[in-house]
Amino acid sequence: MIENLAAKLCLLLPEKAHSAEQWKLLGQEKDGSLLVGWTEETVKDDVNVSYTVVGHYNRINDKLQVLHQFSEVLNIVQATINQNYTVFGYVTKQKVPVETNANSESTEDENQSISAEIEMYEASIVELKGQEVKIHTLDTKKSKQVRIQFLYKEKEHGQWDKFLLLIHQECKNYIIYNYICGIIIYTIIFDTSVSDVYSIQELKSESLVKAFIWAQWDMINQVLYHIHHKKIPLSLVSEDEEEKENKLERTNPTLSGLQFHDELPHETVLNIPLNLPQLSTSSNCGTYEDDVIPLRVHDCSLDLIVVSDSKGMVCVCHHYLYRPVKPQQHILNSLSESNTVHFAYSVTLLHHSCVIHCVIPGIPWSHAKLIRPTFAIYEHHHMIVLVPGLFTHLLEIGTNHEPCCHILCGPLTSIPSRSSYLVPLLELETNAKGSKKKYDTASLEGSNASQYNMNILTIDLPTLDLVQLTISSNFLTEVFRKENSTEVRLGILHYFLCHRNDLDIISELVCTIAEKPRSLEFVRYMQEILIGGSYALVQKNLLADAIPLLALLPVTTMEEYISFEIKVNDLSITLSHEKLWNTSVMLLSPQQRLIPYRSDLWTRLWDQLSKNNGDKIRFKPSKIAEKLLVSLACYQPEALSRSSTPMSPSGGLVVATVSLGDLTSGRSNKLMDSNLPFNETESCTASKQEHIVSVNLRELSVYLLKHGTQTSITHLKGLCTPLHVHAMATRHVAAQLETSRTLCQMLCRAASIDPRIEQERGFILVDQLDEVRRWLLFVLLERYRRAIESIAFPAPQGFTSFFTYLGYRTLKYSMFLQYVQRSVFELQVDVSKIIMADISDTKENAIRKLTLLSLLPKSRAKRLLNQWLHPVSFMIRAREHAANILSGEVCQNRGRTLQYRNHHNGLAAFPSADRLSPLDTFLDLLTAKASLAELDFGLLIEATVTSTEDFL
Repeated sequence: MIENLAAKLCLLLPEKAHSAEQWKLLGQEKDGSLLVGWTEETVKDDVNVSYTVVGHYNRINDKLQVLHQFSEVLNIVQATINQNYTVFGYVTKQKVPVETNANSESTEDENQSISAEIEMYEASIVELKGQEVKIHTLDTKKSKQVRIQFLYKEKEHGQWDKFLLLIHQECKNYIIYNYICGIIIYTIIFDTSVSDVYSIQELKSESLVKAFIWAQWDMINQVLYHIHHKKIPLSLVSEDEEEKENKLERTNPTLSGLQFHDELPHETVLNIPLNLPQLSTSSNCGTYEDDVIPLRVHDCSLDLIVVSDSKGMVCVCHHYLYRPVKPQQHILNSLSESNTVHFAYSVTLLHHSCVIHCVIPGIPWSHAKLIRPTFAIYEHHHMIVLVPGLFTHLLEIGTNHEPCCHILCGPLTSIPSRSSYLVPLLELETNAKGSKKKYDTASLEGSNASQYNMNILTIDLPTLDLVQLTISSNFLTEVFRKENSTEVRLGILHYFLCHRNDLDIISELVCTIAEKPRSLEFVRYMQEILIGGSYALVQKNLLADAIPLLALLPVTTMEEYISFEIKVNDLSITLSHEKLWNTSVMLLSPQQRLIPYRSDLWTRLWDQLSKNNGDKIRFKPSKIAEKLLVSLACYQPEALSRSSTPMSPSGGLVVATVSLGDLTSGRSNKLMDSNLPFNETESCTASKQEHIVSVNLRELSVYLLKHGTQTSITHLKGLCTPLHVHAMATRHVAAQLETSRTLCQMLCRAASIDPRIEQERGFILVDQLDEVRRWLLFVLLERYRRAIESIAFPAPQGFTSFFTYLGYRTLKYSMFLQYVQRSVFELQVDVSKIIMADISDTKENAIRKLTLLSLLPKSRAKRLLNQWLHPVSFMIRAREHAANILSGEVCQNRGRTLQYRNHHNGLAAFPSADRLSPLDTFLDLLTAKASLAELDFGLLIEATVTSTEDFL
């Protein structure tokens, strides 16, 4: 249910007020309280009397206090109050007649000139605690917009107060002495001789800025941003006289920031030259929007807002409308009816030294000119850019890694359709006075998403409706289902992995992806889950000394500073990035501040820029995959001993001093605690997956040691020791294995195979599956295997054999052999035994078995050949045995129990009275080459006998 601020405050008014109408929001203070104004009507002497009332609404206590009741109706557009609630200032906007000096040729023209009116702003301050209420009018009747704002003091006292007076675009053509213009700071000296009576004793003023075209007050950080024209500096190198004259005449708009202090003078902490598209060169575009949240001074020629966060994030947001340069004639003809324009906005991320540009063409002019987007920081790692009824953009702006995974979607369904311009209200300070806000604590992104406020309370300025702005999980999952854009889907996966740590939602999204298993982007989605999930798992409970190494770990598959274009509903949206260089030179360094190294927004911003400075390149798993193409081709697990591999005799992986059980013992998600549909054990001493784990560990350790322990790298705070590097590399490899295991579980569930429900595991489970589920499971695991192979991630133990047997049951045998030949399937001992036993010993199948054995490593094929009781097996083994004897190789007689047969079709091998046995002749030849103990007579005799049969 939508709550209305005016309706809520009406219930808090005293009963004596007959009516309260025309509610206005006049301002917001640092503690989150609101200044409101309304018109009351009472009856005096049978006459209806209307007057304006200004009140102060405390949102924490939910109380409305009447500050002052005027004697008449005033059009108050803005107000502010000091900390002690002793003085408040307000600005009125009234229409006054204007006389013209132009000579009139007719009476009609003269009447028209006399009746002309102009809106004038005027600022005043009101004493509330004196012996009587006094109103002091400042000499500021201006046709340009005027704003007033009290400064906040760290230590409350009643001796003095300061307030700013902002007057838009004055002082340009005036040289009058004591002419009030630009930005002025006033100091109120109170008379403290009488206790509890704060009467104004003296009012001092000082001009800070002569002229500006835009200004905004940041009450949280006590910073005044303003844009002014600054002359272009001349170069020291020789320039043409004509070029020098042009530079002397031209000016650049510059964004500056004035930081205010209690006892110290203000200081300019920021100077950024701006490139503002289509900035009006005229002094006034004709209209002012008297919005008070945030407190800004601007006209319709420049709608810009600065959004900051105390962690060190500063974002300059600007939106504008434009038409393409020289559109073609047929486009102009088609635009005659709807008259469409391009809507665009840019968000300059100072803490990342980059600009995000977004362009949406084809917006009707009648709609575009009314658009006022909302810019709000969401969960301290994203920014919401919202236009109700048109679009919702979730831009990644967090400080932990580069902005690359943005979510562009349609209108937010939770926002009422009548809302037009939502502005966020300050988060309330619910703790004791002087305590810091929740977001002041520097915490790791994604470590605990629940600590952030998921709801932003906003107010619709035209209607005063209070609207909760939140991006629900259901909304994003619905966008994921409907959206076909790869970039948007990757952004949603990254959001739930690295910023929300919600594996249940990821499992739901995997089921959505599994609905189209043949999609070309399926593998990339799996890679995003693997890389993002590993990063999220690594940063949990990470030691502070190792946090700088996070900047070197892979976090997403999205590339930095890319541009992409998507279509949402009927809107074509283009998003691009632009890199800024040397952003730090636009800031005042910590040692140049009035109080050096004092922690505030600007020192934290400086630290962020220092951390991001330099050629910081994250580790790329694809490089390991390229190296594995060579090493795995030469890899022979059978040649490795049990002590030279990471596999322990019990079958568990020992990748470092910390076990996987210790790393994942804190997990509370039930999905991760369930079993896989196969037994997580390996039947061989050394496997391909162990080689992948060891190579990952080695390559990542070398990379972190090279880039994370050098003192010359300025973006790493402190010096990470080799011990930190080893711990981080171990932790990341363990996280890779755990994430790979988790994704495998999700895919099995997406194929309707829940290990908690199925009674069997492994090969028996595959035999029991129906064809539909078996085929779907095979397709999903085939894509999964491709994903982990391309980024060199290890598979869970037991996966290789399970996947091979699943393919054997799903595919035709000829296709199955092709998969084996292309190294997609690995014939481990356990699965090879099952397949060999499953194939009958017919003539056709004997050839199949021989083909299968030819694809196995020699030692593995020999083990299986020994267990195959078939004439072909006897012949092959006997020929190998004889070849070893004849070549001089020592062959040990293992005392094999012979499997004699009772019936044979041919007797040509046995001796008779009229002929000599070929076997005897051959045995005599072998005994000449080796001793009797080395000969396996039983094998040779049986192979000779069975060779006379018709078995092929």
